[in-house]
Amino acid sequence: MTFCQILTIFANFFEYIKSNTKYMKLSKFRYYLPQELISQYPAEHRDESRLMVLHRDTKTIEHRAFKDILEYFDDGDIFVLNNTKVFPALLSGVKEKTGAKITVFLLRELNPESRLWDVLVDPARKIRIGNKLYFGEDQSLVAEVIDNTTSRGRTIRFLYDGRYEDFKKHIQELGQTPLPYEIRSKREIEPEDKERYQTIYAKHEGAVIAPAAGFHFTREMMKRLELKGVNFTEITLHTGLGNFRGIEVEDLHKHKPDSEELFISQETANIVNNAKHNKKNVCIVGTTTMKAVESAVTVSRDLKPFKGWTNKFIFPPYDFSIATCMISNFHLPQSSMLMSVAAFAGYDFIMQAYKEAIEKKYRFFTYGDCMLIL
Repeated sequence: MTFCQILTIFANFFEYIKSNTKYMKLSKFRYYLPQELISQYPAEHRDESRLMVLHRDTKTIEHRAFKDILEYFDDGDIFVLNNTKVFPALLSGVKEKTGAKITVFLLRELNPESRLWDVLVDPARKIRIGNKLYFGEDQSLVAEVIDNTTSRGRTIRFLYDGRYEDFKKHIQELGQTPLPYEIRSKREIEPEDKERYQTIYAKHEGAVIAPAAGFHFTREMMKRLELKGVNFTEITLHTGLGNFRGIEVEDLHKHKPDSEELFISQETANIVNNAKHNKKNVCIVGTTTMKAVESAVTVSRDLKPFKGWTNKFIFPPYDFSIATCMISNFHLPQSSMLMSVAAFAGYDFIMQAYKEAIEKKYRFFTYGDCMLIL
C-alpha cells in the first residue's frame, strides 16, 4: 500500500467521523411527543398492537398489526429474546418517628446474606444514614439506611433474621409491579399489571424494567412462527433502572451507563451463529437484547457465551455484528433506547419514522405499539 493510499484511507475515516459527529449529541434525540401518546395501558390483546415496518434498504414504511409479523419470516430464521423476569421492586412504607410515607424502589441486591440492597427512596429528602424504614400494614419488614452517597441512590439493610427464602417471599408479598414513573405517576398500579408488565417467556427473576418489545408475543403467535420453521433462543439480561435515567451529558461518548447482569449460553451462541452463517434472519427482540448480544461478540463477529456484567451503550454511528433485523417499541425523547434503534435503522430514517408515528397516533413507550426494522 502506497503512502498516498494510506493518506486517503485516513482522510476518508476522518470525513466519516466528522459527518457522523452530529449523531453523537444528546440534543439530536430531542423531539416533541404529545403526552397523550404515552400509553398508560397495554393493548387488550398482546398481538393486537400496531406494527410499523421499516425497510432500511428502500427507506419505506408500512403500517401493519403485530400479528402480521409472520409474513416477514421464514424457515431457519430466529428470534433472540430476553427472558429476564421483573420482580415486584416497589415497596410502600413509612419513615420512623415522623411516619412520613415513602416509596422504595429496589434496584439491586448487593448481598443476600446481609440483606443489602441498592435502592431509590421517594421522596429522597431528609432520608439520613441510620434512619429506619417500615413496610407492610403491620410494619413487619424493617430496613435501615446505611449509605446515602451511592450513584444509584441509597443502600439499605433489611433487618430480617429469618431464612433467605422467607425474606424473599415477604418481599414478593409486599412489593408492587415497578411500572415506569411515566405510568404510575398518572394512575394506580393495578392487579392486571402483574401479568402484563411481563413477557410470556419470562423465566429468571432479576429485572426492575421489563423488556417491553417482547410484550407483543403470544404463545399462539410463537407456535405459528415455529410451524413456519422459525426458531427462538434466549439470553438473560437483568434490565435496570438506568435504561430510564436521563442522560446528563451532551457528548454521548461521556455517558456512563449502569452495569447490568448478563448471561448467554453456549447453546444460544451456537443457534445464533448457525443462523448467521446460513444467511438467515437473526431478529433481536428489544434494545436490551441488542445490548446483550453486542456485549458478547468475538473478533470474527460471532456470538460467544457470556456470564458477567455489561454497561454497553449503543448510539450512532455503530457497526452491528449479529442482528439482521430487530423489534422495538417507540421510545421517549433523548432516551438510550431511542439512540440504540437510531444506530440500527439510521438516524434520519428513525426520526422520520417517529414523526410519522406521531402523526398517525401510534402508542408510545412501555405499553405502546412497536416497530419491526428490516
